[in-house]
Amino acid sequence: QADVLVENFRPGTLEGWGLSYESLAKDNPGLVMLRISGYGQTGPYRDLPGFGAIGEAMGGLRHLTGEPGRVPVRCGISIGDTLAALHGTIGVLTALYHRKVNGGQGQVIDVALSEAVLNVTESLVPEYSAFGVVREPAGSALPGIAPSNAYRCTDGVVLIAGNGDSIFRRLMQAIGRDDLARDPALAHNPGRVARVEEIDQAIEAWTHTREVAEVLRVLGEASVPAGRVYTARDIVEDPHFRAREMILKQRTRDGHEVEVPGVVPKLMGTPGSVRLS
Repeated sequence: QADVLVENFRPGTLEGWGLSYESLAKDNPGLVMLRISGYGQTGPYRDLPGFGAIGEAMGGLRHLTGEPGRVPVRCGISIGDTLAALHGTIGVLTALYHRKVNGGQGQVIDVALSEAVLNVTESLVPEYSAFGVVREPAGSALPGIAPSNAYRCTDGVVLIAGNGDSIFRRLMQAIGRDDLARDPALAHNPGRVARVEEIDQAIEAWTHTREVAEVLRVLGEASVPAGRVYTARDIVEDPHFRAREMILKQRTRDGHEVEVPGVVPKLMGTPGSVRLS
């Protein structure tokens, strides 16, 4: 009677238990089955074991994460699992809508961890296909976009995205580098990319003698996008997150109170909530 069945065994496991989609659909033709595995239900790797971390590696993400010339690092959370879950959710919602408008017929959704990661790597594959370019790790910078990087302050780190043409001019004026703001060679992104080290050095020469709060104040007044690199404490104490109900208090089954992230996305007509069941 279920609308959706979610499973993440190796391909063939459910079939071995007599629970193939075909057998279940005989009793429930509208069943939507989401199958998440390391490499998908078909292909030469289908029987290999897989975890989110392996999906991150084979999906191309790990190679891009870290400092140039050093061993790749994980991003700090199990992003491969999360991406597979999000793609699975999109598939389930699409299948349920299809079922509603097409006679109640269900279907199988096949999500591979490695493919979910690959699907968010932007122009990684086209860059190689068209130009033979293999994108490499770039640390905290955004390759091909300048300036967009992390810069040290006296009490933390800020991200500054000054890569729009007019934003770049305002940024340079804010940090006292009118010479760079007026330089015609830096008026557009290709010229700034060619001199990105010079620009980054100029920005950090300004930030590293100032506190994060002052840097954000000055850049905010100049309408330059910037933000502190937040820790968990920063997030929990941030007034904007609280105003947006992104920090919610919940009571656990054993009576402890704990703060958890709020609901995303925020549906204005049918808002979600976090509750204990």
